[in-house]
Amino acid sequence: MITVCRIEDLPPGESIRVTDGVPAPVAVFRTEDGEVYAVDDTCTHQDASLADGWLEGCFVECPLHAASFDLRTGRPTCAPAKIPVRAHRVSVQDGTIQLDVTVGEPV
Repeated sequence: MITVCRIEDLPPGESIRVTDGVPAPVAVFRTEDGEVYAVDDTCTHQDASLADGWLEGCFVECPLHAASFDLRTGRPTCAPAKIPVRAHRVSVQDGTIQLDVTVGEPV
């Protein structure tokens, strides 16, 4: 598990890009309702950071070409992206966001 940040340091509706301790950048999101999700940060359509995208509910829109991904599964919800991003397990323990980036199938 990788410590991302304190939960209060990631306000609802915001994201953070994690690069330390991970094989590839991961975007961690906190939705307006307080849920926390993590997906690979790079859009599968073209190299753009999803952490820089627009968050609406549990979906993120890529800032480059408006591809959208479901943060719960990593699946694209509209074109131009056709390939999912990997979704990672994330939890909040003692007020700290913890990221599990073990290799394997997407969650």
